[in-house]
Formats: sequence, C-alpha cells, structure tokens
Amino acid sequence: MDDHLLALKVMRLTRPSLYATLPVTNDSHDLPGNLFNEEICADLGTPKGLENFSLGNLLMLPQSFGNIYLGETFSCYISVHNDSNQTVRDVSVTADLQTGTQKIPLMCQSGENIVAELMSDSSVDDVIHHEVKEIGSHILVCSVSYTKENGEKLHFRKFFKFQVSKPLDVKTKFYNAESDEVYLEAQLQNITSIPICLERVSLEPSQNFIARQLNMLDNGCSLVFGEVNCLNPLDSRQYLFCLTPRAESEGDKKLLKGVTSIGKLDIVWRSSMGERGRLQTSQLERMAPGYGDIRLVIEEIPSMVTLEKAFLIGCRVWNSCERTMDLVLTLDNKISQGLWWQGISGRGLGKLDPGASVELNLTALPVRTGVQVVSGIRLTDVFLKRMYDYDDIAQVFVNSDEIPT
Repeated sequence: MDDHLLALKVMRLTRPSLYATLPVTNDSHDLPGNLFNEEICADLGTPKGLENFSLGNLLMLPQSFGNIYLGETFSCYISVHNDSNQTVRDVSVTADLQTGTQKIPLMCQSGENIVAELMSDSSVDDVIHHEVKEIGSHILVCSVSYTKENGEKLHFRKFFKFQVSKPLDVKTKFYNAESDEVYLEAQLQNITSIPICLERVSLEPSQNFIARQLNMLDNGCSLVFGEVNCLNPLDSRQYLFCLTPRAESEGDKKLLKGVTSIGKLDIVWRSSMGERGRLQTSQLERMAPGYGDIRLVIEEIPSMVTLEKAFLIGCRVWNSCERTMDLVLTLDNKISQGLWWQGISGRGLGKLDPGASVELNLTALPVRTGVQVVSGIRLTDVFLKRMYDYDDIAQVFVNSDEIPT
C-alpha cells in the first residue's frame, strides 16, 4: 500500500453518542478531602449542578463502525486522495458489500464514475447508503484502480468487516375464532444494548384478509403505550391484530377455511439518537382450523338476560364435508341445568349440499342466575347415523332483575 500514489479512507456516517461521565466522590472528612469533587466540576462534560450524576452535556463522534442492526441504513463516506506530486489518470472507485449469500454492488464502475485526471492533493469523494437486510458478517470491499503518468496501471483493495445483529425478537401466536376471524398476538422484545422507540407496528395482510389493530385508536394514538413507546433493553411489547376474511360469497368463505398465509409485520423503530430502522417479517403462516363435517357458529346471542324470560340465539350450521347431508336437530335439556330449550326437538333441517348453510333461531329459558353455558345441541346425519354434539359453545349472564332498556 505504501507504493501507491493514492490513499483510500472509509468512514461510517452515523450519529454521535452522548458522553457519559463517571463520578467518583467521597466525604470531605476522608483523606482525599475535596479533591475528587473539584476534578468532577472541572470536567468539561459534567453538567453544572448535576456533578454527581453520570450524565454528560457533550456529544462524541463514533470511534469505530459500532453496532449495526438489521433494518438500519448503513452509510459511509469514501475518499480517495492523491498524496503524491503526480497527476494520475483514469481513477476508478468501486464498492461492493459481501454477505453470506450475495454480493451487492454499491458503487458500480462505469464511464461516468471514472475520473479522467486527479491532480496532486486532490480527492475523489462519495457517500453510499444501503439498507441492511441480512444478519451476520458483512464485508465492505473497496477497490481503486488508476494509471500513472508513465502509463503503468495500478490497482488495490481494502476490506472492512462488520457484524449485523437483530434488533428485535418477534414472537407470534394465532387464534382462530368461530366467526372466521383470526387474531394475531405479536410480542416484540428489544434485544439491543440501547433503548429504542417503536414508531410504527403494523400488519400488512394477505389478499384474503382485512387487518385491524386493536392497540390503537382511530386517530393513531396508542391505546396502551402512549404517544412515545420507548423500550429499554430486554423490554417487551405485545400487539393484537384482528384479521377479517375478505369474502364476498358463501363459496369464498369455504375456501378461506384452508388459507394459511396471513401477512407480514412491518416495524419501524428509532434509536436513542433518532436513527431510523425498519424490520419486516417473512410471511406469517397459521395452522388452518379443522371444522370436521359440520360446523355450528353462534351468530347472535345476548350477553345478559333476565331470569325466567326466554331469549333467542341465532346460529348457522355449515356443511364442511364433500357430500350432501340430511340433518336432524335435537335439543337436550339434561346437559345444562341453568338453561332450558324451548321448541321442537327432533325436527329435520333438510338436505345441505357441500359448502351450504342453514340458519337456526333457537329459544332458551334461563332458570338459574349467574353465568350459564349454552349446551345440549345435537345434530344427527340421517345417512350415516352419526351424531354431532355441541356443548359449551357460548355463555350468558343471567340476572334476577329486569335489564334496563
């Protein structure tokens, strides 16, 4: 490198950090006396009036590449300086970023990027930006080629290695509701060494669903965490999303039963100095629910009813198998001691084609107060003589007093 006429320098562009002081104090009656306190007060980085706190009023420039996290934008300044007293020609500078899986060109060699002549004590400068999308070791390879006055062509390279870490640990859980809705619980944990601020946590649903976040109000303010959602190292936040099927017909609802692709989480965060990072998960997959041959869904039920006053329960029965079924409805009052069924038991519902449904309006009479369980619904397939039991499918609260309207 000493034989080359040009010098290559690379500096990462990042925001400065706060200077932290380390106060050491003692009682004035001890042997050092007031020596430590005088040294602390004389320190330029010590705020006046807060000498005994590890705070600083100065900013420090980064001394190394520092920590780089997935989703951040890696920026660096590249400078090629002519340290000699000669004029060199055809100066070309290229930069590539090598990861474990690919090689990414950041500065391409083209006719526009070649400097025809570089005078003595002159430089070629450029700034490159790249959003980091992989975890692990990264190598920045900078290459410089030029031609001396005597026509000799020279070439040299420099390597800069740095690690990219994961800023957040994301864990997800899925809950499949009877109403075809899917609830996604996402837990985010800060696994960096610095506090970060979650600027946005959203779900980009697949084409089959419409997403709604249950942690936010309509005006965008957080219902749980407030306007500034700051996470200290190892702190966690939990978010809840509701996904509604984007179905326009009964046939679409049947097809959505087996859909496993939900969408992607999009997370935007900032460091303590305001550096922005973005993290997007891969496609989230759920376990498709298995409904069996027949599916019974409660569509309408009151949350509170009055003792000894009948109320209606709206249900819908779906044929989830691939054959036509002839069903008979039976109501059993021996299962639930707090609710009694009213109506005809043993009546036929008719034939149901695959994917078809039938609406049921059932009447129940509450005979006990408190939380009562809706049970005792029996569906029998006439063809196969197979019975399907539905117990503990819903709950209602029975009040002894009249419910005000």
